[in-house]
Amino acid sequence: MISQIKSFLFLFIVLVLSKTVISARKPSKSQSKPCKNFVLYYHDIMFGVDDVQNATSAAVTNPPGLGNFKFGKLVIFDDPVTIDKNYQSEPVARAQGFYFYDMKNDYNAWFSYTLVFNSTQHKGTLNIMGADLMMEKTRDLSVVGGTGDFFMSRGIVTFETDTFEGAKYFRVKMDIKLYDCY
Repeated sequence: MISQIKSFLFLFIVLVLSKTVISARKPSKSQSKPCKNFVLYYHDIMFGVDDVQNATSAAVTNPPGLGNFKFGKLVIFDDPVTIDKNYQSEPVARAQGFYFYDMKNDYNAWFSYTLVFNSTQHKGTLNIMGADLMMEKTRDLSVVGGTGDFFMSRGIVTFETDTFEGAKYFRVKMDIKLYDCY
């Protein structure tokens, strides 16, 4: 019986020590402040019959008619991203990806896109995805990775609608907080 207790204690100590050796860094949850934080503005101009030159996005499916909230509509985009609210400002990145409306009884979309940076300040990409609960003042999407200056980054992007001009144009303030920076 005593040898069994000794074996158990030995095994317990080995497991506890190996756990502390294996986890070489603290999990992201314990980090209270982001390692990088910046604000960008995402501009979207939906394609219409008279604006081929200016359009930065296009619906590739039409809503199937299941409710009044565009359920099922899929939009592909290549939108400019600026450091200020001015659409005419020099883009610091491009937002390239898609979103689709995924709720039948309210406006809600699911986004998946990459911010492609190619400026003097940043080079690389940030991959972002998540639900945009449009009726909320702010919405959080996940940063799930990146390349270049943002290699393997993880964090949160807080969306806040800044301007909405119907289906034609909208601008979203993106408050980007990265918690894993390499």
